[in-house]
Order: sequence, then C-alpha cells, then structure tokens
Amino acid sequence: MPMYSLALAAMNRQQTGHLPFITRLETWYKAHTRTNTLPAEYSGLSLDEVHQNLGVGRLRFIVPYALRLRGVEVRATRDGQVIFHAYEPEIENFPGMWDYVANDRPGVTVSELVTPVGRLRLQHLLVEENVITGTEPYLKQHLIKDDADYRTVEYILERAEFVERFDALLAEQSRLGSDAFVVPLVHRIPFQQVLLEYLGEAPLFYALHDNPRQVERLLDLLDEQLTGILKNLASLQVPYVEFPDNLHGMMTNPKLFQRYCLSHLQHYTGLLHAQGKKAGSHTDGDVKPLLELLARSGLDVCESVSPAPLTSATLEEIWDAWQDGPVIWGAIPTPILEERTPEAEFRAYIERLLDLVGQGPIILGLVDLFMRHNSIERVKYIAARIQASV
Repeated sequence: MPMYSLALAAMNRQQTGHLPFITRLETWYKAHTRTNTLPAEYSGLSLDEVHQNLGVGRLRFIVPYALRLRGVEVRATRDGQVIFHAYEPEIENFPGMWDYVANDRPGVTVSELVTPVGRLRLQHLLVEENVITGTEPYLKQHLIKDDADYRTVEYILERAEFVERFDALLAEQSRLGSDAFVVPLVHRIPFQQVLLEYLGEAPLFYALHDNPRQVERLLDLLDEQLTGILKNLASLQVPYVEFPDNLHGMMTNPKLFQRYCLSHLQHYTGLLHAQGKKAGSHTDGDVKPLLELLARSGLDVCESVSPAPLTSATLEEIWDAWQDGPVIWGAIPTPILEERTPEAEFRAYIERLLDLVGQGPIILGLVDLFMRHNSIERVKYIAARIQASV
C-alpha cells in the first residue's frame, strides 16, 4: 500500500500489516545542498527523489488559505532595503508574517503593520548558522509589546478576511503522489498563538498576571477567528487537518492547558470531525505532563511526538497513555541518528520501537527535525528494517 493510504489507515486505528514511515528531510537536504556536501549517492537528486531512493514517505505542510488584512498597510525591510510593501495584502502566515522572510542569507527582516489605530512591529533574525544548517529565522521581536498594541491587533483581527487557496494544496498532493502526505496547516490554537507569536513566553506570563482582561479579550478574538477558519474548510476535501501548536508541557503546563486549551481543542476537533476530517497537533515538545489531557482533547493524531532522549517522556509512557488515542506520528528521536550514538544503541532503539508498536496504529517519523549532522544511512536502515518486518 502507498504511504498515504497506510497513514490514513493508522489514523483510523486500522492494522494493515505495514507501518507507514512518513517524515521531513527538508532541513538536511537544504543544508547539504547549500554547502555542496550531499553524499555522492544523492548528488543531483531532488528532495522528492531522495525520499523515493530511501523508500521514505514525504511529509509536506501547506497552509490552504490566506488572510486579507483589511485596513492594514504592510511594509517590510531587510537590512534597511524594502522587500515588501502593500496595502491590504493577502498574508498566508499571519501573525508570523513568514511570507516574505528570506532564509537563505543572514540578515534582519523588520515588518511594520500600519493601521488607523496604531502600528505594530515584528522582527526576524537570520544568522549564518541558520543558513548553513537550513533552519528558520528567529522571531526576535513579537507583535505585542505594550498595552496600546492590543487595540491594534484587535483592529486587524476584527477585519481580516479568509481567502481560499485550496487548489494549491490539492495540486501539491497530486504532484507528490501517493507516497507523500500533504498536511493542511491552520493557525495554532489561541493560547499557543499568544504564547509563541503575539507576546512571547515571559511577556505572556507577566500579562496573565498584570493584564488578564486584555489577554482574555485577545484569546476570545483568536478563538472566533479560528472557529471561522475551520468552518471555511468544510468544502476542502482532505482527510486530515493539523494545528502547528508546538506544545511543550513545561511552558503550556497542565494548569494552563486545562484552563486555556482543552475546551478549545475539543470544540475545534468537533468541528473537523463533523466535516469528516481527522484532527492533529504538532506536539514536538515535552508532552509528558500533558499525556492524560491530550488523550481527552479530541485530537486523533499527535504529530512530531518526540520521546526520550529528546524529552522526559519515554516512548513506552506515551504509547501506554494513548492506547485509545491520539495516534502517534513520529517516535524516532533524531539524536539516535547522530554518529556519536553507537550503532548498537541506535539499532536497539529501533528494535524496541518495532516490538512495542507491533502493527500499530502508528505513523513513524523522524522528530523533530532531521538535521545536517544526522545520518542518512541510518534513515535508510530504518526504512529497510520496517519493510523487513512485514
């Protein structure tokens, strides 16, 4: 069976006799391409061809819509040079504004969002190490820095319009074929948006103490917006939708998750289930404190699940906690793919993993990022070992 079909079977908790292995190799490929260090076996191959050569399915994320920012002028500069300037633009990655942020040379990208009630400023920093390793810029400056910024954000959110871009997603799935899985990404759930995009970690915790009403108002607006976005996906014919939440149980601790996330997730997953879609979340942090809560969230899948040694949760703990869901997508931590990890230890982990999960349901993947220093030969070994277990 193709990887796409195997993944759908796993999401439906069906056993097929084959385990899907679908992951991202973009960071590794980009880093080696930029530094002309691709192993000879893969020299001249496209990323898609590398996946095919290895026998590993490709995971691809796409946002299937944009937001038209009504009443907003956006001006972006990179090292002082204007790179984007538009009034009422369609932005695919609001509020992150990643649409025009370059990731191929060092520099600082500054975005200004100008409205009749105020202006916001966002800053992304890309250093040489990011370029070499193929990793993304660092969000150095968030949108909200003082009390006046809340009103400007509210102005933007109240007027933003959904713009459908379904055809691009469906075309990409068709192009990549049945051994790839194109995942439609929506916005993060409201609390994670405020934590990671609007304020940042420490400022949010201060704001929850000093300005709880403003934070609650922002969370309500984001909930209204995301609810509307999910309803607009009703006509998108896909089996699965994901929230890129980047959950970490130390930052979004159980108390915060219980108060600000659980009921929201249950509501959103209910909307998607009513459309016949499975719902997932990108959970690449330490989820050990959240295992029981995530089991109650309504999520069908937790993607990029990162067990020890990346986090404090062992694979066995996660597997046991989610016997009734959500399905794990991930489970292969990339530290074991480093050459400093002895070959015997790496192979023992893979054997333990396969013994534990049997025939699933699970979607195997490398978590969280397969980096330049990771071993592509070990990925080939995993793919071959999974095939041999059939």
